[in-house]
Amino acid sequence: MDMGASKPGAAQAPSAIRRAKLLDILGAAGLSVEDCGDIEIPDSHPAAGPSKSKNAHAVLKICRDLEKRVRGLVKAGRLPVVLGGDHSLAMGSVAGAARALRDQGKKMGVVWVDAHADMNTPRTTPSGNLHGMPAAHLLGLGDRAFARVGGFSPKAAAENFCFVGLRDVDHEEALTLRKSQARVLAMPAIDRYGMGAVMERALAAATQDTAGFYLSFDIDAVDPQNAPGTGTKKRGGLTYREAHLLMEMAAESGKLVGLDLVEVNPLEDEHNSTAILSAEIIASALGKRIY
Repeated sequence: MDMGASKPGAAQAPSAIRRAKLLDILGAAGLSVEDCGDIEIPDSHPAAGPSKSKNAHAVLKICRDLEKRVRGLVKAGRLPVVLGGDHSLAMGSVAGAARALRDQGKKMGVVWVDAHADMNTPRTTPSGNLHGMPAAHLLGLGDRAFARVGGFSPKAAAENFCFVGLRDVDHEEALTLRKSQARVLAMPAIDRYGMGAVMERALAAATQDTAGFYLSFDIDAVDPQNAPGTGTKKRGGLTYREAHLLMEMAAESGKLVGLDLVEVNPLEDEHNSTAILSAEIIASALGKRIY
């Protein structure tokens, strides 16, 4: 899907990542993997919806369908990997994993890796694009219909919701982010302390008094030199090795509940390099080791 994004193209990402031999890479790492196929995407893209969010009705339907699919997988003891598509889908994927644990009387944390905070709401958004709002809705802010996908809100407590790698945040969005009291480890923290120390802090926050954490990774967190195939590029992002280390540490924690890899845009890519990187770092998040 790319209905929540500012540019078309992310809808082609799942097939691009599959072409990058994701299943073969995971199989070679000794993992048992099932490709569950794609969520059905509505044909029509209504322009109007709740508040001033673009394509809101269609995106809401997709997120509700995805929530049910992810919830069932987590309940069955599987680890879902959701290939995007724009980041608005996280309102469904994260909700499904959180609901599955909630039904067991457990809490879940979230590690949100992104150049952007995605903390706009229909009131503050300058564009109306829903891929700039999923984190806010997962924290119980914004439009009630999106905030309550899965039947409850918020999906994670603010102290268990940690942003990693932020470097491009709108003014109104920044105010919302501060008020939320979520944990923020932006690019200056990575510059100063290194990815290892930052990820240790993120994992500590996301796993404190929780059964595990969901990792939602926007490929635009990576510097455009290494990941050109995305719609909202911003210089100064993660290096190739920082992205891998982040994912390797998520795997080593043993607490990963589910994973999104979103905002790959093949129309912006060079020789499918961003899709190839995505397949590689997904493998790292699922435990592939150098030796």
